[in-house]
Amino acid sequence: MTEIQLQNVDPPATQSADACCVRPPLAERPLLGFVDAVKVMALFKVLSNDTRIRILHHIIRSGEASVTDIAKTLGMKPQAISNQLMRLSDTRMLKSRRDGNNVFYRVENCCVAPLLDLALCLMENGSPDRTAEGASNAQPD
Repeated sequence: MTEIQLQNVDPPATQSADACCVRPPLAERPLLGFVDAVKVMALFKVLSNDTRIRILHHIIRSGEASVTDIAKTLGMKPQAISNQLMRLSDTRMLKSRRDGNNVFYRVENCCVAPLLDLALCLMENGSPDRTAEGASNAQPD
């Protein structure tokens, strides 16, 4: 079985190499304590929103995007996008910069893209929906 290690992923040119620290493989680390488990849970709660996932994907694909650009791409109002961007920025996943009247966002932490990619891998390879879809197309015995 191949083990995927996030620390081996090279960060995009727009990100600092210091954004992710090198860590030992998950199987070699001590069991998470309660506090760390709650922190991970809080992070996943922030990510458990379809709009925020789509925003992250758009920014990862673009490298950097303005609120207006994201709103146009996702077909939403800029204020709704701004609210979601604030949630993502609060977790230090995104960083913003102002240029005149525009605010541009980019991924700040190099672990974000691999995490989203692994989530998509889990969905594509082990989704209950995919299994149910296959079962509904199966021929009766």
